[in-house]
Amino acid sequence: MSKTIKLRKGFNIRLKGKAGAVLEEVSASEIYALKPTDFPGLTPRLSVKQGDEVKCGEPLFYDKYHPEVVFVSPVGGIVETVNRGERRRILEVLVRVSAGVGEVDFGKTDPLQAGAEEVKEKILQAGLWPFMRRRPYGTIARTSEVPKSIFISCFDTAPLAPDYDFVLAGREADFQAGVDALTRLTPGKVHLGLPATGGEMFSGIRNAEVTRYEGPHPAGNVGVHIHHTDPVNKGEVVWTVNPADVAIIGRLFLTGKLDFTRVVALTGPGVINPRYLKTRLGTRLCPLLEGNLREESKQRVISGNALTGKKVLCDNFLNFYDSQVTVIAEGEEYEFMGWAKPGVDKFSASKTFLSSLFPKKEYELNANLHGGERSFVLSGQYEKYLPMDLLPVHLLKAILVNDIDKMEQLGIYEVIGEDLALCEYACPSKIKVQDILRQGLELMEKELG
Repeated sequence: MSKTIKLRKGFNIRLKGKAGAVLEEVSASEIYALKPTDFPGLTPRLSVKQGDEVKCGEPLFYDKYHPEVVFVSPVGGIVETVNRGERRRILEVLVRVSAGVGEVDFGKTDPLQAGAEEVKEKILQAGLWPFMRRRPYGTIARTSEVPKSIFISCFDTAPLAPDYDFVLAGREADFQAGVDALTRLTPGKVHLGLPATGGEMFSGIRNAEVTRYEGPHPAGNVGVHIHHTDPVNKGEVVWTVNPADVAIIGRLFLTGKLDFTRVVALTGPGVINPRYLKTRLGTRLCPLLEGNLREESKQRVISGNALTGKKVLCDNFLNFYDSQVTVIAEGEEYEFMGWAKPGVDKFSASKTFLSSLFPKKEYELNANLHGGERSFVLSGQYEKYLPMDLLPVHLLKAILVNDIDKMEQLGIYEVIGEDLALCEYACPSKIKVQDILRQGLELMEKELG
């Protein structure tokens, strides 16, 4: 019998444009990309050059400091180009699909009959190791570590987030095999986080401990689950994996081949027809968005959700860990004395406007900040939106002055950007909370490892 943890702190952003329960297969992109910039802390080294032929599953680049961690092509084809930025930093490796190139067969394996090293080696060879991320720091898990537990959040409470019951429908066997493989990598438990109601697909999964969470966003964040179930202390490590990626790992063990299929939720008020699209990891966004964007105002395309995703161009590629694309208006049109109006059609985290009288109404929000950065003061706002026993403002100020001891004492090991994203949304000072936290995490990893 699973236990239920009730969370009172948090906030649900009622954004219009949730994807309908309709799945469509989009026309295949000709070019796919793998981007080193999607992996914090990675220093990539190329395994290919322009013009090389690569099968699906063959390495494109690897981690300079951990060369056993490789990043493989999601399709079979020809390396189109390697895009670089300042100081020749590798930004993306593009592969053009070519018929007949094929894929690598890694061989079937029963994870429950295999040892930990055999499971680890298979995941490494297939290039699926980047799916596993470590806490603290939110970076790719290190192969030399043994995590005390592994967490999988099987629901997402972020604005317009995909429904994983729908996304993974029919892939129960893949998901179960992925969980079985993960159990070999930790002496502790594999934890599944489920919503208080629903999550039927995951409720029957074996070899995992199920905990249900009830409450507003960020109740679906894996960091919240770790904090309330198996907190990270100094010197300890836990790993996290997205549920869609668990299914890819499971598919590898069941068939010996890689299936980089991605079901992406196309969402947001800037989308004419929000729905689910079946595509492939690393796809170009143009086929997903073509003919489906509103033209009344300039739109912002986000790979991910509106709180933590990255702004991209339509010609860019889906980020490695994302199963959602959000489109909202840039909000460049300014309204005179807008703050002084009753605000029936305005949404606010506080009860500033009359819209608070309509708790179920959804809104067409935009990217307008409604002001610039101000003095960073103790307002008590952050604590309302973070269901963790931390002092977020004190932690951020410790980061700003590079006080490592204070950062440790204030719980930096337990959080990454997504955990404080709601604080950034509601911040009266317009502070870039996630950027500051990433700076602190990078400093801690550099100094302490």
